[in-house]
Amino acid sequence: MADVQVDAIVIGAGPGGYHAAIRLGQLGKSVVCFDRDEVGGVCLNWGCIPTKALLHVGEVARHIREAGKLGLTVGAPEVDREGVAKFAGDVVSSNVKGVETLFKANNVTFAYGEASFTGPKSVALKKRDGATDTYVAKDAVVVATGSAPIDVKAWPRDGETIINSDDAVRLKKIPKTLLVIGGGVIGLEFATVYTRLGAKVLVVEMLPQILTGTDLEISKTLGRILKKQGVEIALGTAVKSLEKTGNGVSAVINGEYTGGKDEAREFEMALVAVGRRPVSDGLNLAAAGLSTSDKGFLSVDAQRRTSVPGVYAIGDVTGAPLLAHKAMKEGVVAAEAIAGDRSAAFDPVAVPNCVYTDPEVATVGLSEEEAKAQGYELRIGKFPLIASGRARTMGETDGLIKLVGDAKTDLLLGMHIVAPQAESLIGEGVIALEMGATLEDIGLSIHPHPTLTESIGDAAEASHGKAIHIVNPKPKTPVAAG
Repeated sequence: MADVQVDAIVIGAGPGGYHAAIRLGQLGKSVVCFDRDEVGGVCLNWGCIPTKALLHVGEVARHIREAGKLGLTVGAPEVDREGVAKFAGDVVSSNVKGVETLFKANNVTFAYGEASFTGPKSVALKKRDGATDTYVAKDAVVVATGSAPIDVKAWPRDGETIINSDDAVRLKKIPKTLLVIGGGVIGLEFATVYTRLGAKVLVVEMLPQILTGTDLEISKTLGRILKKQGVEIALGTAVKSLEKTGNGVSAVINGEYTGGKDEAREFEMALVAVGRRPVSDGLNLAAAGLSTSDKGFLSVDAQRRTSVPGVYAIGDVTGAPLLAHKAMKEGVVAAEAIAGDRSAAFDPVAVPNCVYTDPEVATVGLSEEEAKAQGYELRIGKFPLIASGRARTMGETDGLIKLVGDAKTDLLLGMHIVAPQAESLIGEGVIALEMGATLEDIGLSIHPHPTLTESIGDAAEASHGKAIHIVNPKPKTPVAAG
């Protein structure tokens, strides 16, 4: 067939890709969006959405188990694996259909297939039936191919006993024992899911803290809570070997957790969660005049333009942080730049990060350690959740709100939360950072009572020794860098 002419091509239908395609359609562009898998990409099908559905199931199961504390008499929850899987699947299906509807409403054409460049603005699409079509973009091509789990060659994945996050979300079975290799966001979220569904979980992390890069006090707070919930965490420890057995897997771990000695452990299943890699292979980037970094990422400017005119890149394929909401905003920016908006730019003060454990962790801006390293003198305000009236009414008093500020200017530098609904609470920190708010501004703002969000106001007041709901720490010299 003849080449298909369009204004813009978007390669990848994940959060970044579908945002770019829809905004381009809204701006009057003819758009075609490709994906080799499903509309919605990893986020809607194997990542953000299904994992949060499973986490919600686990949270409900925990509430049922703990209902006696509230004066309710109920039986122990029984997990119907197929029923839970159906719930998560229905959630995914609903979200995917929603994006498909938005594509149609905004004149975005979607096509399945393997896309590869044949030139800077031309892309070949190998369809599922083996035929190949070629598309030519008048204005631009947007690369939004996302990322995939890193597989460790020494531990070959079989999808049954040695699995990655894509396998874990499909919930083929609930193991009695689970080894999670990696104490990052993905590892901890699945540790929470499977613990709540009845598995005994060991998380092994090579580094000295879980959630590396997160404020250390927040990391330690979450670790303490997870251990109370029954999650075993081995820090400063490595998995030396992992082998399949007749009943699952056998692992040898060694490090701080084992006193420097090899320790053999048996598990029904092992989840390898050691990070993600950009999906840039197979695109024939050289045909477009593009090249990647040693780690496979594409370099872009504030408008998400690559080094090749007319070629843009967004989301995980452009580098850290690998977050869906970052990709979404980048997709909108790229679309507006393609449509001629010279003011469009991706220039956030800070990008929030959320970890959907139970309770959740949410952070934005600088951690205490990062702020010290940058030379700031710090003013820090903390509010323990146990002092929150609303948290008490929920029976959820394990957590912490922490604000990091500049002692000289009082500007907020970072907000860090371990609490139920932390993923929603952190929105106040995002706006505060973007607007240049001070700790005093946050403390002077009237927060609704009784809510968890008022704990943010209490933490801000605590930074100035004015908190009402906790005993204020004695004034001390601001924390200096170094």
